Amino acid sequence: MAQQTATVDISGGSAKPDAAVVRDALGVGIAVGLSGFAFGVTSAGSGLGLLQTCALSLLVFTGASQFALVGALAAGGNPYTAAAGAFFLGVRNAFYGLRLSQLLALPRAVRPLAAQWVIDETTAVTLAQPTRRAARIGFTVTGLTLYVLWNLTTLLGALGAKAIGDTRAWGLDAAGPAVFLALLAPMLTTATERAVAALAVLLGLGLLPALPAGVPVLVAALAAPLALFVSGRRAGRGPGDAPEEAEGR
Repeated sequence: MAQQTATVDISGGSAKPDAAVVRDALGVGIAVGLSGFAFGVTSAGSGLGLLQTCALSLLVFTGASQFALVGALAAGGNPYTAAAGAFFLGVRNAFYGLRLSQLLALPRAVRPLAAQWVIDETTAVTLAQPTRRAARIGFTVTGLTLYVLWNLTTLLGALGAKAIGDTRAWGLDAAGPAVFLALLAPMLTTATERAVAALAVLLGLGLLPALPAGVPVLVAALAAPLALFVSGRRAGRGPGDAPEEAEGR
């Protein structure tokens, strides 16, 4: 019975060899895990100590939020505002967890530990798998590889920050966001999703000169409800729902 549950089809596709799943998961885990070095350097350059930098990777472990936090601090932002921006970026992982809990169907005792690995990369790999067995393998291999490498390279980056010098000159602070965007872009498949992303970019970049560091990220979060509201209004107005002015003509 357990084996039947583990191999249930979750996407309508054919079974995928375990070796192929592991290969794909390792590729994502290694590629993204190495960018932890950039975070370590950036974090140390923003004024955080070695223990603080490593604690962020060990306990927070969501790259976009970590980069948002240290980026806001480096720009002179208020620590509370920086933390709030990082928190709201991390909220997306809770929504990932709702979906992954259905696909993985992990035992209750394992779920609290697995929750630490619910991030963009593990979600992307898991959702790409055709069976529950493949999804579990993809999630586990990606999460383990990425967690180990991210924390190891964070440590190396923090230790080597002084030798590298000014991180802005190297552009390492842009490595994490660039990886995040590369993973996000292929997932924007609908007009509404693309509208949310475009509006968030406009709000975030447009408000940078006017608001304190960290605040534009919070404001950019309003892009989702705004775009969904407009989309809902359009969906609710069918072809026959003409304005009253038009009907009276």
